[in-house]
Amino acid sequence: MTTRPIAAIILAAGSGTRMKSDTHKVLHPIAGKPMLLHLTDAFTAAGAAEKVVVVGARREQVEAAVASLGVRIAHQAEQLGTAHATLMAREALAGFDGTVIVAFGDTPFLSAQTIAAMAARLDAADAPRVAVLGFRPDDAKAYGRIIADGDGVIAKMVEFKDATPDERAVDLCNSGVTAVRAADLWPLLDRVGNDNAAGEYYLPDIVMLALADGDRAVVVETVADEVIGINSRAELAYAEDRWQAARRAQAMADGATLTAPETVWFAHDTVLGRDVTVEPNVVFGPGVSVADGVIIRAFCHIEGASIATGAEVGPYARLRPGTVLGEKSKIGNFVETKKAVLGKGAKANHLTYLGDAQVGEGANIGAGTITCNYDGFFKYPTVIGAGAFVGSNSALVAPVTIGEGAIVGAGSVVTKDVEADALALVRPEQTGLPGWAKRFRAAMAARKAAK
Repeated sequence: MTTRPIAAIILAAGSGTRMKSDTHKVLHPIAGKPMLLHLTDAFTAAGAAEKVVVVGARREQVEAAVASLGVRIAHQAEQLGTAHATLMAREALAGFDGTVIVAFGDTPFLSAQTIAAMAARLDAADAPRVAVLGFRPDDAKAYGRIIADGDGVIAKMVEFKDATPDERAVDLCNSGVTAVRAADLWPLLDRVGNDNAAGEYYLPDIVMLALADGDRAVVVETVADEVIGINSRAELAYAEDRWQAARRAQAMADGATLTAPETVWFAHDTVLGRDVTVEPNVVFGPGVSVADGVIIRAFCHIEGASIATGAEVGPYARLRPGTVLGEKSKIGNFVETKKAVLGKGAKANHLTYLGDAQVGEGANIGAGTITCNYDGFFKYPTVIGAGAFVGSNSALVAPVTIGEGAIVGAGSVVTKDVEADALALVRPEQTGLPGWAKRFRAAMAARKAAK
């Protein structure tokens, strides 16, 4: 492992026209997190001392996305190629003496382990001047090619546009991720020219310059999925699919049961405990933590929620941010929660909305109950005490408190606090008119027949 400090240069200046979006390409999400932030997280995990993002088109979007991350910004006013973009980071890294790794903002799956391996390769006994990350895809397409021997020592690198037919037949491709010591990087970049088919300044040309100087350049290989580049909606969908497939496999390896794995969608930070069962067609948004032994039934959408041991959710439930479910609590079918905290063993089994609510241990919320938490201007809390029972089709108009052990009769509209162990009935007394229905039907039938 290298002991030199690492700096990241992340190239994110391109316009991303193939994405056909008003959102910058590198800010499109995978598993609920912008792809650029997947990459910055990887560099953080690898211990990078500095991170520089090179911006250009829609720079304000990218700068806003990384504003809280301690990332330096460099601006590429004209997109003249990857070597030119990298050179824009020189001022931001003035005085940095370590290993620089250049990566791309639309390559979100680069891992901390690979970053560390590339940095370490520069410190190996053979002291290469440049290390390049290579891969062997099923279809090499128009990737630049790496011509190297069996030990990974590079003889030549060439862009696809400039490659000969024999060179295009090589399956070792250049991901573009490059590691160079800072002391070598800037002089090499200053020497890069643009005498090529595209008239651009290519970063891979520093390899050929190093070789011309009599120095060594090497390739470090990784799997193709780690260096997926995303330029279109179709490629974004492919990358999401690959990420999800890996996460599902990890969830099952860690002890969760996914009854139909291909139908479960995770967020980047979803946490599942042991012996969790997830039925088909469940979507996890960001910020979900699920403890051991939880059952999540089919067709649930869960975001920003914490679910304790032994709880049960769904089917067809929606848990929104701020939901906290206690041990062995239950949220049933067609129930929606938002900023709702349910105590141990509390239940809302059917057709209910609980918003800005505190539900005590063992309380039971009847079908069709809603907390009326919003008056069009402000939100208000509802507190339901331990052991309380709220009858079906009740409306609890917040702010309101239902005391411990209280019972709210079905069909009630509760606008005042209910004391502990009391019965609240808020509905008109039932009346009956004998024979009225029969007379009504006869009268209406006569009217219909007369027309």
